[in-house]
Amino acid sequence: MVSSLLQISGALQALWVGPTLQGMVTDEEQATGIERKVLDAIKKGVDPYGVHPSKLCGGTKDDPHFVPSLTNVRLMGCICNEDAMETYYIWLHKDKMERCPSCGPISNWFLPAHYGCRW
Repeated sequence: MVSSLLQISGALQALWVGPTLQGMVTDEEQATGIERKVLDAIKKGVDPYGVHPSKLCGGTKDDPHFVPSLTNVRLMGCICNEDAMETYYIWLHKDKMERCPSCGPISNWFLPAHYGCRW
């Protein structure tokens, strides 16, 4: 009777899924595939999904706003001022600087910055 109980408890311990003696496994230790690449990129300081704000530029012809793009053409919206009720859309083409038609004398200039996969 006792030996059968010990055998059952030993079998249950073999099936135990939980923390090891060293503690719980961290995300970095457990991650594989694309999740591993993303975590490694974040450790290196690279923003793999482009969620951090870009560097502020003057928006002038000499210092245009750089708009990231994976292709040669990108559709971008310009909200000319913070009280604007509409968004003006502009097609940006590679290596061609564009100006927002609605900003007036304080016009914003945009230049698409082509980049590949950053991680």
